[in-house]
Amino acid sequence: MKKRVTFLVMMLALCFVAAAAFGATGGELTPEEAAALMHQKAIITLVILAVAAVLFITEIIPLAVTSMCIPVALVLTGVISQKTAFNGLANTNVVLFAGMFVVGAALFETGVAKIIGDTVVKISGGSELMLSLGVMLVTAVLSSVLSNTGTVAVLLPVCIGIADSAGWNRGKILMPLAMMASLGGMITLVGTPPNITVNTVLEAYGERTFGFLEFAWVGIPMTVLGILYLCTIGRKLLPNENRQIDDSTVHTDSHKVYSKPKQIISAAVLLVVVIVMAFDLVPLHVAAVAGAMVCVITGTLTEKQAYHAIDWTTIFLFAGTLSLADALDTTGAGAMIANAVISIVGDSTSPYVLLTVLFLLSAILTQFMSNTASCALLAPIGLQIAYGLGASPHAILMTIGIAASSAFATPIATPPNTLVLGPGGLKFMDYVKIGLPLLVLAYIVCIIVIPMIWPFFPAA
Repeated sequence: MKKRVTFLVMMLALCFVAAAAFGATGGELTPEEAAALMHQKAIITLVILAVAAVLFITEIIPLAVTSMCIPVALVLTGVISQKTAFNGLANTNVVLFAGMFVVGAALFETGVAKIIGDTVVKISGGSELMLSLGVMLVTAVLSSVLSNTGTVAVLLPVCIGIADSAGWNRGKILMPLAMMASLGGMITLVGTPPNITVNTVLEAYGERTFGFLEFAWVGIPMTVLGILYLCTIGRKLLPNENRQIDDSTVHTDSHKVYSKPKQIISAAVLLVVVIVMAFDLVPLHVAAVAGAMVCVITGTLTEKQAYHAIDWTTIFLFAGTLSLADALDTTGAGAMIANAVISIVGDSTSPYVLLTVLFLLSAILTQFMSNTASCALLAPIGLQIAYGLGASPHAILMTIGIAASSAFATPIATPPNTLVLGPGGLKFMDYVKIGLPLLVLAYIVCIIVIPMIWPFFPAA
């Protein structure tokens, strides 16, 4: 309670300071006064950005609440108009998110995902390594189009059951499961929130957006390398000893009876939606919502289940931060940050150096805060940096997005990591040992692949 009160005081103080700054303005402004006013708005935007970053990292209040406070603060301080403050809620990518949450939930509720997991167990042939490989392949495929958290939640009890019955170390199966959920999400536009976040920023600035499968240029090589690493060196880094296990996060109903027709419908809906998106037959958000509606109309999901399937934290976090991206652009605050970064690294510095700096910044932030939040904070800044260098923004934003999805090195970096912590008998340092080499691999793939597919200076 005290922490929340502290936050409220901080925001009120910010508003009072801004009100004082704007109170003297009125009537028609001279060009000099208009420039000074815009500079004031830029400074206030940077203050709000800093406060939001601290709150995102510390999670003093819920992430979604912090995000929705951003447009409120921007309106109260006069940075943006009340008419545009909540435009993020009507953004097509927010609609896309909501639709895919429902389509994905249908696979989990009807038991299709569980059938896939059980099948992997059966064909593993009693080999711990083969089971781990099979689980990673299935996880990569499912998480590329479905919720990463949902994928892990469904496969978790299946993996635990087979590991316990065979006397295997849970951690050696569950850690790869969690890591692959993040890797698989890098493959498609809807695989993970950072991918849609960078697309939204590109769209907001009138730039070409990434295609549905365009992320696969980085996602597939990264996933393949991740599998090879986790089957070899990474596997040896995991502890062999049995540790105290916490099963409090494992919930499953082995007696639940599933409907075969509903399973067929849910699988068919996902397949059609993915095909439509891949070939760009209709707008992505239209395809996602159409799929969600079919799931509800056919009874594959109830209306209540559809509502519960939507991760509202992600929706509100995403929508709220869009107003900040708008403020960074219109006030020139984003350009100020970009110029500061460019002045530090030098405007004649190799783009590879800039790529490295932004990758490290995004990757470090995502280990301790929401990957959506870290990407939403950095993507507009990265775009402004690209403009400052006269470079294409696609390479920079792809780097920021992939780094934000590289949530490997801590158990709090992403929900899948947290889910396997207790049941796997894992410790904080296990994630560090396994995750840091994966981060290095992600960086190498980015440095090699991204400039080849999205040149820094296409016209050159």
